[in-house]
Amino acid sequence: MTPTVVVVGGGYGGITVARALDDVADVTLVEPKETFVHNVAALRAAVDPSWAEKIFIPYDGLLSRGRVVRDRAARVTPGHVELASGATLAADYLVLATGSTSPVPSRLDVPELDAARERLRDVRDALDRSSGVLLLGAGPIGLEFAGEIAAAWPTTPVTVVDRGPALVGGRFPDEFRADLGRQLDALGVRVLLGTTLTAPPDPAPGTVRPFTVTTSAGEIIAADLWFPCYGTGVESGYLADSLAAARQPDGRLAVTGELRVAGHERVFAIGDLTNTPELKMARSAVQQAEVAAANVRALISGDTLRGYTPLPDGIVLPLGPSGGVTYDAEAGFLGAEMTARIKATFHIERFQETLGVPATV
Repeated sequence: MTPTVVVVGGGYGGITVARALDDVADVTLVEPKETFVHNVAALRAAVDPSWAEKIFIPYDGLLSRGRVVRDRAARVTPGHVELASGATLAADYLVLATGSTSPVPSRLDVPELDAARERLRDVRDALDRSSGVLLLGAGPIGLEFAGEIAAAWPTTPVTVVDRGPALVGGRFPDEFRADLGRQLDALGVRVLLGTTLTAPPDPAPGTVRPFTVTTSAGEIIAADLWFPCYGTGVESGYLADSLAAARQPDGRLAVTGELRVAGHERVFAIGDLTNTPELKMARSAVQQAEVAAANVRALISGDTLRGYTPLPDGIVLPLGPSGGVTYDAEAGFLGAEMTARIKATFHIERFQETLGVPATV
């Protein structure tokens, strides 16, 4: 009999592993969203209408033998996935790929396509009406969003506040952060580091309404629109029985060198859900998916399993269509021109190919 594989989560890692196993197993991908969402380009889509449609890619062409089930995993145990609809899927092999959450618009918090489109329209409309934007968090999300806003609305003041002492976490050279700061300054983005707000803004995030806030240093900031750009979390509350024991305090799963969930031979975890010591990004999710798929194939055929080597710190951080900074362990530091080239398409063509959709860029 053909072995069954259930992949829980249809993000970057999930679609990669599902497609890679479609020829050797009966694959079922479980995903509540109506379409794949290319989150890497979500912040561009929040300011640029031409990108608002591109980031939604249908799942229809992903699998030729398997199937995509639009549902949510409610309870997962070794060998079984209980769905929110009440159905239960049996699995010889499980791949957990439910990814992470972060605030709108870096992630869209609704599964329906029309509602997700509306979220983007609401953000763009609010930005268009705003006379001053406050972003909380000077990590990759906050700084990329600041760059997108400043490039699209150059006369709108943008302020970024973060309690940390430096721009962007991770092990990056001084040159990287220096050029990042220079470009932000040239865009007119004001960054306040090493400080917090004494109280959060009164309006709800994404709502245009004048407010003032005070930093712990006593500075008063006036704006009429704000967004949280921090607070990434993982979705693993659906795990039960022995799988729940692998959850760490932050919700991530302890995995072996072969990306198996600790204590389980036929259950794999990939992407942001894992405790691998590396920055959680789409590229690492895809690489982990490739290793996990190879190892499922190896278990099916009786071959030797592969180990996964965590990626060194690296990032491509755009600041609008023509700016940004990049750091790669092999290439080193790259400035605005090369970053803009790398992010010109946000590599969407790669994921369109995985999903069996004709390239649109």
